[in-house]
Amino acid sequence: MLDRLAGNAELKQDLQAALRAGRLSHSVLLCGEAGCGAGFAARCLAADRLYPQGGPQAEAVLAGRAAECCEVRGEGASGEIRIDRVRQVRRQVFDTALSAEGRVVIFYGAHKLNGPSANALLKVLEEPPEGVLFVLTATGAAAVLPTIRSRCEGYTVAPVSAAECEAYLKKEFPACARPGLLARVYAGRIGLARAAAGEPEAARSLDEALELARAVGEKNEYELLVRLAGYEKDKPAAQRLLRDLASVAAAALEGETSLGLPPKAAARTAALCGAAVQDMARNLNQKLLLTCLAARLAG
Repeated sequence: MLDRLAGNAELKQDLQAALRAGRLSHSVLLCGEAGCGAGFAARCLAADRLYPQGGPQAEAVLAGRAAECCEVRGEGASGEIRIDRVRQVRRQVFDTALSAEGRVVIFYGAHKLNGPSANALLKVLEEPPEGVLFVLTATGAAAVLPTIRSRCEGYTVAPVSAAECEAYLKKEFPACARPGLLARVYAGRIGLARAAAGEPEAARSLDEALELARAVGEKNEYELLVRLAGYEKDKPAAQRLLRDLASVAAAALEGETSLGLPPKAAARTAALCGAAVQDMARNLNQKLLLTCLAARLAG
C-alpha cells in the first residue's frame, strides 16, 4: 500500500525495507505539513504491517474501516487529543488481536496531545504491548513533546512536485476537471489536492476561495462581505476557507495568472488569511473578524 503514496520515494523505500527486515520500530512518527498526506501514509504503513499480502483487509485499513487499526483524532474546537481517549486506547491495545499481524494505533496530529494525554501515551510507548505498532502524525517533529518524540523513529512526508501531483490526480480521479489547477494551488500537498478532487465539501471550499480571490482582485468589498458572512457561525468551515484562500494567493504569487489576483494583493491576502485563522483559534468574535477581514482584503 505504501506504493500508492505519491512521491516520497526515499521514505517509501526506508519503511518498506524496515518492514521486510522486521526492524520497524514499535513507534513511528510521520511528520509533514498539513495536507502533505502524512495521515494517508500512516494508513498505508498500517495496511502493509497488518496485511503484507494486500487484499480486501488491507483496503479496509486504508479506508479506516479495520478493527485491527485504531484511529485517534483530536476533539472539539481545539482539536486536542484528550486523556480519556488515550486511556481508552490503552485498554483496547491490550486486548487480543483479532487477526493479521497484530494491531496498529494511529494518532493523527500528535502535536495536539496535551500534557496529561501525552504522559498517558508515554507510559504505553515505554512498555508497548507485543505486536502493536503506534504510528503518530504531526506537522513537524518540533511540535511534538520531546518525551514522545524520543520514543519514536521519525520520518518526513514531503510535498510532491506539481507535475507529480497532477499525474496522481489524473490517475486516481479521472473525472476531475482541474487536476493541474489543484496541483498548483496546493503546491504538491497531495492530501489537500486529493480532498478537493474527491470530496464535495473540500471542492466547495476551494470554489468559494477562488471566487473570493476574484473579488479581492476586483476590490469588491460588498461581495467579500456577503460571501464571508455565510461563515460567521461555522468556525471549521471558515478556517478551511481561509486556508484555501491563502493557498490560492500563494499560487498567484508563484505566477498562476488565471486566478485574477495581482501579486501585491496576493501577498496581502495570504498574510491576512493566516492572521485571521490564528485569531479564530483564539476565539475572537467571528462575525466581527470576518467583517474586518473583508474590508482589509478589498483595501
